[in-house]
Amino acid sequence: MKTTRITFILCWLLIAANAHAWWDSEWTIRRKIAIDPAAVNISEPVGSAAVLIRLHDGNFNFAAAKEDGGDIRFVAADDKTVLPFHIEKFDGLLNEAFVWVKVSDIKPSTAIWLYYGNGGSKAIRSDDVKGTFDADTVLVYHFAERGAPAGDSSGNSNNAQNAGTSIEGSMIGAGLRLSGQSVTIPASASLEWSDGAAMTWSAWIKFTAAQPNAVIFSRRESGKSFVIGMDNGAAFVDINGTRSGAGAAIAPNAWHQLAVVAGDGKVALFVDGESYGSVSAALPALNSPSLIGGDTANGDTGFNGELDELAISKAARPIGAIKFAAISQGGEKAAKLFTFGEDEQQASWLSWLNGGFLGVILKSLTVDGWIVIGILGVMMGISWLVMVSKNGYLNEVAKGNKCFMKEWDTVTSDLAFIETDDDQHLRSLGGRVGPNGLRLMRKSPIFHIYQIGVREVRERIVAGGARTISALSIQAVRATMDGTLVRETQKLNSQIVVLTLSISGGPFLGLLGTVVGVMITFAAIAMQGDVNVNAIAPGIAAALAATVAGLAVAIPALFGYNYLLSRIKDATSDMHVFIDEFVTLMAEFYSDQNEAKRYANSPAPAPIAPQII
Repeated sequence: MKTTRITFILCWLLIAANAHAWWDSEWTIRRKIAIDPAAVNISEPVGSAAVLIRLHDGNFNFAAAKEDGGDIRFVAADDKTVLPFHIEKFDGLLNEAFVWVKVSDIKPSTAIWLYYGNGGSKAIRSDDVKGTFDADTVLVYHFAERGAPAGDSSGNSNNAQNAGTSIEGSMIGAGLRLSGQSVTIPASASLEWSDGAAMTWSAWIKFTAAQPNAVIFSRRESGKSFVIGMDNGAAFVDINGTRSGAGAAIAPNAWHQLAVVAGDGKVALFVDGESYGSVSAALPALNSPSLIGGDTANGDTGFNGELDELAISKAARPIGAIKFAAISQGGEKAAKLFTFGEDEQQASWLSWLNGGFLGVILKSLTVDGWIVIGILGVMMGISWLVMVSKNGYLNEVAKGNKCFMKEWDTVTSDLAFIETDDDQHLRSLGGRVGPNGLRLMRKSPIFHIYQIGVREVRERIVAGGARTISALSIQAVRATMDGTLVRETQKLNSQIVVLTLSISGGPFLGLLGTVVGVMITFAAIAMQGDVNVNAIAPGIAAALAATVAGLAVAIPALFGYNYLLSRIKDATSDMHVFIDEFVTLMAEFYSDQNEAKRYANSPAPAPIAPQII
């Protein structure tokens, strides 16, 4: 039976190790990236998209990658399909990278794998710029060129005719600075628009001050026009002279995404993924050059500000894709949209032993060392379990004591309620404590002592037939309560011995493992006759691991023991104080001198209806 169980565990480990076979064994590191549109309230379909993956120190180990990012690869969730991508920027010095990856059919459960950590011959830059975008994308400007016209990343060669002013630190890498001058996009077959055609235009913009009729993008031909701009901080789209209604002013000195979608006889304007305005007109037929940051019409001015990531498609992108682009490329919600997993090492679940100090130590451990560390591991688990459970129990004790003492302080002036025969009335301190309070007080040692004391007082009142208690009876009551205190103290101190054993025994067990390991190491060297540092060091390091394990058991147990002991002492002191207070109150309340006064001022308690605890 035991052999079958062990075989099952080994098979399960092997299956788990190979459940997600690596796309290529030459890549040593991979990281899972989960994409969840629902996390940012995108319920509409997104479809295929070129997804921007921002890499930084928090989600990528630049030290393990090649300097130019040549070993980066993206693979679909099936761990087989390689995804097209291209790197816009990879800076191993500043630890910053912007990578565009084509992901098909984005859904809430979408995930991709990021592979890197390969210095082999296969790890060369494999950017597929054209393949990153779908066939409907006809122009994409990253504005990463410096002193040169913007290049088209869509593969349609719609490069800009003239260079603009390039700036660093834009929305995504480099960007374009506009200050009245314009950048011309030549006419081409792929940029030709027919009447009523579908089209999507998008870009990131930032301005420092509102301008009247500032044109961001324009296209005119034979009296027909298509213009996108800002009028005193409000974005607009203008079709043949018909302008969209003025929306709320956009905040300056911040990046915003503008998107225009034409289709079904309507042109809609979006700002940061949200609907902003529209024009009830179809896209006009145009095949003329386009201008970025300027217009040929009189009365319009050039846009002053920054622009980045200009994209034009010959399809009307769905609202889900517009929202996804706005959030994924620069929104504050991008952190919720993408979830980066931890780095996983290549091959099997034991592959991490192949390198590093810890791997050398563990591989050099002898059987006796593993036995000692295993025992110490069990001790650590038990001691931590005791500390956690005991701390939780003491928390309940503290809450119960606090609840009881709060009500007890209100009844000490008149203890006549303890003379009733209703046990529930006594437990609830004369009906003052409700069911919730009683549930808290069940863990209170002081409450338990109180119940024992009240029971003893009532028995003596009934047995004596009088309303007084003699000094001898008071001593008997105290003795009974002291006995309860001892039992409650034993309960508080239960299992604490496990921590003392861990504190004292852990280091000695670790030392035993170290001594035996050192003996075996030197015996092996003597038998082999090979005396060098490489032969001695791994064995000594592995032997010392047992001592480290012993200290790892003892040190937390020592801190936990002292902390719990102080709390137990506090609880025990509270019980001693309560017993003294209770006995004193009983002696005073049931003395001969106090009897007449007590019954003159305290009416007999009314019967209390039983309550369910």
